[in-house]
Order: sequence, then C-alpha cells, then structure tokens
Amino acid sequence: MTGRYLRHVVREPEQIIIYFSLPIMFVLVFGYVFGSGMAVGGDSYREYLVPGVFVMTQLYGLGATATAISLDISRGVVDRFRSMPTARSALMVGRSTADLARAVLEMLVLVVCGLLVGWQWNLGPGQALAAVGLILLLRVALTWVGIYLGSVVRNPDTVSLIVFPLAFPLTALSNVFVPPDRMPGWLGTISEWNPISATVAAARELFGNPGAHGEHALLLAVAWPLVLLAVFAPLAVRNYRKLGR
Repeated sequence: MTGRYLRHVVREPEQIIIYFSLPIMFVLVFGYVFGSGMAVGGDSYREYLVPGVFVMTQLYGLGATATAISLDISRGVVDRFRSMPTARSALMVGRSTADLARAVLEMLVLVVCGLLVGWQWNLGPGQALAAVGLILLLRVALTWVGIYLGSVVRNPDTVSLIVFPLAFPLTALSNVFVPPDRMPGWLGTISEWNPISATVAAARELFGNPGAHGEHALLLAVAWPLVLLAVFAPLAVRNYRKLGR
C-alpha cells in the first residue's frame, strides 16, 4: 500500500511542483520582500521564518492525504481492497507511511531552500535532527487527521475545498510569521497554545534560531501530536470499518 501511494506521486509530478511552490514562495516573499522591514529582536527575519515554513508545509500536507483517501472511497478502491485478503489496517497505515516518506523528501528540499536564502541551524546536527523529528512527528499526527477527514467527506472536490479554511486559521493564529507577544493579548494566548506554534517554537529552539521563547515548547511539541493521534487515529479506524456497511 505504501508503494502504491508513492507510485501515484511519481506519476503525477505536477502535484509535487504545485505543492512545493507555496512554501518556497512564502520564504521568498516574506524573507526578501517583507523581511527588510521586519525584525525579530534584531535578528534575521529569514532565520525566524524558515522553521515556521517547515511546519506550515506539513500542515497543508494533510490536504493531499484527505483528498487521496476520499478519492479511493469514491472510486470504490477501498471496497475492492476490503474484499481481498489484506490486513484491515493496510490501507491507512500504508497511506501514513507513504506520507511520512514524502515528508522526509519535502524536508530535504525545504532545508536546501532555507540554506540558500540564509537560514542555518546553529546548535549542531544532533539538535537539528531532533527538530526535524518533531516536525515529522506532527506530520504523522496530521496525516491521521487527513485520513479521518477523507473518510468523513467522501467527495474529493469537497474535501479539497474545506482543508484550506481549516488549515489557514491555524497558520495565521500561530507564531509562523509573527511572535505571539506582538499580537493583541487574546490572540497571543491562542497563538501560544496552538499546536503549530508549539512545534515551530521547539524547532526554533533546537535549530538555535530567533523566536524560541515559548514556554514548555518542547513538551507541547511532543504532547500535541500524541493528543491528535489519540483522537483521530481511532476515529479514522472506526470510519474505515463502517465503509460498505
């Protein structure tokens, strides 16, 4: 199942181009166009921005997951697999594993782009790998959110439309672009407890980039994905078992 999903990516390279263009555009526009007029404690705004773009890319990746699951259901692919001697968990675990492999490739590309625009990690490769690990942990949790959405909204066109309105507020009300202490009080509080902010703050801390001042960021960066997994993985499994009944 993992191989099946990965072959779909290879056979549709235009999706990869479109998918990577958004975060690269954010780095270029915010880093070069607006970056000269923005400062984070006197530090480079690009160093502040790039870890946020890493996490933002993983968030918007759940759209591809939800659409793929919804497409399989609408085309009857899931029903066919259910009638074959395959493990009940194979389809969902295969999708999750394929998304993780894709996320690793995305991170490699984004790290290269970040280095090209002046971002760097400052605390050694070990902590940098730990930061990437936290980002990928969030991606695994978001993959299961996408699997759940795809199993609930079984129209591929509809699910692709609802993902952006769900993901955009999480990005806007986070520390991806602006520190929470520069927001109005109540918005800053929401931003600090946002799961996206937790991973971004932890990544900045481990990369040694500016803006790593969130309280208990490392703890929250682990806790939030585990909570999302505990909630949405059982829901996704339950919806999958109901298909075809």
